[in-house]
Amino acid sequence: MAQLSNDCFATGTALMTTAEALALIAARTGPIAGTETLALRQIQNRILAEDVVADRDVPAHDNAAVDGYAFAFADLAHDADATTLPVSGRAAAGHPLAAPMKQGTAVRVFTGAILPRGCDTVAMQEDCQRISAEDRGATGNQQSDVSVTITRGLKLGANCRHAGEDVRLGSIILNCGHRMRAQDIGLAASIGRAALLVRRRLRAALFSTGDEIYEPGTAASEGGIYDANRYVLLALLEGLGCEVDDLGILPDKRPLIRNALERAAANADVVVSSGGVSVGEEDHIKPAVEELGHLHFWRLAIKPGRPLALGQIGTTPFIGLPGNPVAAMVTFVRFARPLILRLGGATDLDPTLFQVRADFDHHKKPNRREWIRARLVADADGMLSVKKFERQGAGILTSLVASDGLVELPEDMTDLTAGAMVDFLPFSEVTP
Repeated sequence: MAQLSNDCFATGTALMTTAEALALIAARTGPIAGTETLALRQIQNRILAEDVVADRDVPAHDNAAVDGYAFAFADLAHDADATTLPVSGRAAAGHPLAAPMKQGTAVRVFTGAILPRGCDTVAMQEDCQRISAEDRGATGNQQSDVSVTITRGLKLGANCRHAGEDVRLGSIILNCGHRMRAQDIGLAASIGRAALLVRRRLRAALFSTGDEIYEPGTAASEGGIYDANRYVLLALLEGLGCEVDDLGILPDKRPLIRNALERAAANADVVVSSGGVSVGEEDHIKPAVEELGHLHFWRLAIKPGRPLALGQIGTTPFIGLPGNPVAAMVTFVRFARPLILRLGGATDLDPTLFQVRADFDHHKKPNRREWIRARLVADADGMLSVKKFERQGAGILTSLVASDGLVELPEDMTDLTAGAMVDFLPFSEVTP
């Protein structure tokens, strides 16, 4: 496993923009997860560690896209309303024509059938008239003869799928660093690959700290709160394909925290926490991490989300997220998520933001990026816009549940007017 240098996350800037922070993550981190070869059924959400190169065309042969009749376009009587051709054979998917096609004839074909040599066009059976010898009033051996009448208007190559039109021999169909989805697995299967080289799952150690934090299902004392953040982060980490070692809740006791961090870093690829990274007397994460490695506070020009702590315990990356649940989730999806994906070997790090219309006014401070929780609404014409959740406090967890995503307002904006176009990050882009 590759390791990070002790000053990997160090920065001399006092206040960073979101773009600067993401650029620094990209510049100073890289894959640390090892590789393994797994069967296709095991690689959902895994990150490719190889380019997947096609060793064949897909489809392998020209074939029929519909049920109908295949023939040579040149055999049509283009100055007539219709052409009648004798049917000389039959081809189905998996059962090609047994003998070479006779010139000037048609072949009955079914969807997926290999087109016989010499055929370059297919007429749909609904657009043809099948004529048997009996229909023509023939007798004797002619009873088995069949013809087909094809109406005028077909174009050369109609209803044909050509060899290699989906995948070409020698082409790269999936790139190293790509995170595998269902359709990607299907594409790999289409070229006959049964297994692929992928990155091993990143091992993440996760914990919360605080004497006021309680495990759901237990009795909380007066002033106690239940640990929502750890369960949010657990789901987000597993959604990224991580194997998570849930360390639970660490009490506000520095020796216990230090020992837990040291053990976690020895067995994990990355350590993640929420809360306890400030400089108060009961915030023991900072000195514990500094004893074991290095801790760098990233003072980001964002709302919500300060502070975000990045560092190393030895050479194991450490991510310290804010304690407020909204701030913890926002900083995870915009900063921790690309970092974890990069450590895991992924190359597609940036979620897609969509332009939608805002139906609210908003004033913000300059030189700071803000994320507004909002839900999608449709107007009378069916056009989508975003409506701001009425309570935007960093501790309002219900705002994340009631919203469809985040409106991202750039640093240079101070006043948003209803009707303006804004960037919208759907939660579906960044959550499992």
